[in-house]
Amino acid sequence: MLTRRSATALLAGVASSPSGAWGASSGPSAVFYNAVGPTLTCWHADIGGASLTRQDSVPLPALIQYAWRHPAKPILYVASSNFVPMGDPAGKHHLTALRIDPATGALSPFGAPVPIRARPINITVDAAGKWLLTAYNIPSTMSVHPLGADGAIGEEVKQAGKIDGGIYAHQIRMLPSNRALVLVTRGNNATAAKPEDSGALKIKALMKDGQLSDIASIAPGSGYGFGPRHVDMHPAKPWLYASIERQNQLHMYRLHGDGMDPAPAYVLTTLAEPGNPHPEQMAGPIHIHPNGRFVYLGNRASGLIEVQGKKVAAGGDNSIAVFSIDPASGEPRMRQTIDTHGFHPRTFSIDPSGRMLVVANLLAMPVRDGDNVKTQPATLSTYKIGNNGELSYGQTYDIGTNGMTQWWSGFARM
Repeated sequence: MLTRRSATALLAGVASSPSGAWGASSGPSAVFYNAVGPTLTCWHADIGGASLTRQDSVPLPALIQYAWRHPAKPILYVASSNFVPMGDPAGKHHLTALRIDPATGALSPFGAPVPIRARPINITVDAAGKWLLTAYNIPSTMSVHPLGADGAIGEEVKQAGKIDGGIYAHQIRMLPSNRALVLVTRGNNATAAKPEDSGALKIKALMKDGQLSDIASIAPGSGYGFGPRHVDMHPAKPWLYASIERQNQLHMYRLHGDGMDPAPAYVLTTLAEPGNPHPEQMAGPIHIHPNGRFVYLGNRASGLIEVQGKKVAAGGDNSIAVFSIDPASGEPRMRQTIDTHGFHPRTFSIDPSGRMLVVANLLAMPVRDGDNVKTQPATLSTYKIGNNGELSYGQTYDIGTNGMTQWWSGFARM
């Protein structure tokens, strides 16, 4: 088993050949990918040992924002951007299709990158593999691209009507019916210069021709004091679970076909110490276990304070919160929080078998070390998932980011 020190040395060296590392011709059942800046790296995951072995990397046209696998074909779709505002000719915003080698998980280009209008914050593919949907946060909107029979990305569908994009979209997901989607719009906290922007869950129908139409806007309290970031759907029941970023909460909603209740059935804190919030404490990504019995949610804190003239981490809750799900009512109940061994867990992923979880901590942070300041690197941290849903820590891999960030990570089924 790799130690923290040997893992760091591995990352500093030359990636080994995928065929040499995996040996068996049948290949792995799942692979793990992580993105640092514009570079996407493939890792072999030892599920039983909760360990990772780095393989090869591929470059993307700009900083990687998010990725999503085709539901049936060995294709990974990647969204990238250089963060230049929409309309600026220096902008580089793309959707790129990458072919997944079925034996090794190695990635290779599949067609040319497709230019898009602005920074793509999140993407998804419908269950039939016909549409690639993209969410943009500034301006807050979305787009629909058709996917060919081979999985190639087609030309954007021009919408007949105006899209209600809410304020600061952050995720887009299809509902279980595959006829409608939810655009998660976070809103913004109040500042000294302006009042709070309201948040909402925007439910829209997706027509057979790629056109969108509004179904509902779910905004408890008219969206004030409601800042949703991500959602995930139960694999078997009509239940939606939402990570409420700005309020550090978990909400559970009941779905009804292409709609949902206007208010949550259950509201829980995501923090172990909800009465002691730290600067920039926020709820983050959310995923339901493949067996539908547990829901996992990331808590993120990356605020800075000044100590003796030096900026250092302000502390806070960087953890994965584990909730059990009542099989009859869908009610979540917190049963564990566990440290992520890094700062700001922007993404995490559960392997398809439900036995391993990997957290990607976003960035390097200055931390106090006695009277000095040292740098805590960005990290990947692994965990075994027990039969009771609880996590047991595996190991941590330091990730060299060279001043960039680890925006996305995820398992992909082979």
